[in-house]
Amino acid sequence: MEKVIVTVEMTDNNYSAYLEKLPGCVSTGNTFEELQKNIAEAVEFHIEGMREDGDQIPFAADYQLAYLFDIESLLHHYKGIFTNAGFERLTGINQRQIQRYYSGVSRPQTAQTHRIKSALHRLGKELLAVEL
Repeated sequence: MEKVIVTVEMTDNNYSAYLEKLPGCVSTGNTFEELQKNIAEAVEFHIEGMREDGDQIPFAADYQLAYLFDIESLLHHYKGIFTNAGFERLTGINQRQIQRYYSGVSRPQTAQTHRIKSALHRLGKELLAVEL
């Protein structure tokens, strides 16, 4: 199954998404869950139009959407789950800096982005190992 990247970003009041592999295929949503639904529908609609026009689809028929967040969007999405203090404990990045990322005032450098990604993957692995 081919993973097709959906880029997720924040606007002033909602999430937006687009696919580089499908120029012109965009969507928005008030929540990430709404965005996922809307972009999946937009992709299907876009592909259907391409088929009708005889255009080549730029990815396999068996695909899965994978979401590429910028840090601001990721922090907004998980704000109800991670406090700044919790995110600091998880990543080792101080709360003031996390708040700057959350508000969009600054963006993390590559090393900080890697640190956040590694911490989230580590947490995911720990959670996958849990048995109840």
